[in-house]
Amino acid sequence: MLIIPAIDLKDGRCVRLQQGKMDTATVFSDNPVQMAKHWAALGARRLHIVDLNGAIAGKPKNEKVIREMIAAVGEQVPIQVGGGIRDLDTIESYLDAGVAYIIIGTAAVKNPGFLSDACYAFPGHVIAGLDAKDGKVAVEGWSKMTGHDVVDLAKKYEEYGLEALVYTDIGRDGMMTGVNIEATLKLAQAIKTPIIASGGIASVKDVQDLCAKLYAEGVVGAITGRALYEGALDFKKAQAAADKAVGKA
Repeated sequence: MLIIPAIDLKDGRCVRLQQGKMDTATVFSDNPVQMAKHWAALGARRLHIVDLNGAIAGKPKNEKVIREMIAAVGEQVPIQVGGGIRDLDTIESYLDAGVAYIIIGTAAVKNPGFLSDACYAFPGHVIAGLDAKDGKVAVEGWSKMTGHDVVDLAKKYEEYGLEALVYTDIGRDGMMTGVNIEATLKLAQAIKTPIIASGGIASVKDVQDLCAKLYAEGVVGAITGRALYEGALDFKKAQAAADKAVGKA
């Protein structure tokens, strides 16, 4: 079970939002490259980077700083990047720069053919991002709700040969109220694709609960941001707890 630090980028700075709302941004660092080095030094086995401006604009907006982060730590820590990735050229550009995994969210909902093409063109590198509230999928940096059911869409995506699926409960994200175990479990039991949970982790106990209830069902990682930055969650202790809970310590 990977504990994956999130680095969300807005205007070149490292921020965290509450429930995806851009006007709730708390700036945690003016130096995302240093932040990437920090998590790498603590032993992170993967980093989750989101271009928030890109997610809203529909094209990469923080690519320069992302490339600097990859140059700094990409050799030692696999990096997954999402936000504003809407075409194959952008994917190829990021992969050439050293990104390990590409997360496709909005574009996959609006254009499933694009997700299918991406999985075919770049096998092993494509992760779909499903962001949901009350079982329904949201798009465009969570600013718009769709009528799509999460499980139905995940099953459709699975046919394309995804590497993994990042599932975010919008209602929990940045709120530090614990992961939505029930909704994540329902999704994990419906598909065979590995799932990375996101949104709400606030304590080592949350990590232990996640491992106890979801690891056996195919949840292989958990993304956490605000809890790490505010000091509520100690990264090393969280990863150690996860390793112990799944028998890897």
